[in-house]
Amino acid sequence: MVIYKQFSFDSAHFLPNVSENHKCGRMHGHTYTLTVFLEGEVDQTTGWLVDFTDLKDAVDPLVKSLDHRLLNEIPGLENPTSERLAEWFWIKIKPLMPLLSKIEISETPTSGVIYTG
Repeated sequence: MVIYKQFSFDSAHFLPNVSENHKCGRMHGHTYTLTVFLEGEVDQTTGWLVDFTDLKDAVDPLVKSLDHRLLNEIPGLENPTSERLAEWFWIKIKPLMPLLSKIEISETPTSGVIYTG
């Protein structure tokens, strides 16, 4: 069984390792969508994989730590591409939610990454 929960946050960033003419080298912002996927066996007693409240409680503090922040100032996100952001979330969430199977980060409605560890 696979379950998921979506979160959103607004953050600014710039990409320090692109050419000086690249538009993403200038500071700009996104409304990011984070989708966290968990996979495993449904507990026969509770009838669920994980309580959605437990998932929310694990992820919300991380999302709030990035909301309305400059991502470049967050330790571990000095080069805050969507790929690096997905890895950052994975490292933070996996110890809290061992059934984590996939993270999806969308920086626009049509662009994003999927990370599976």
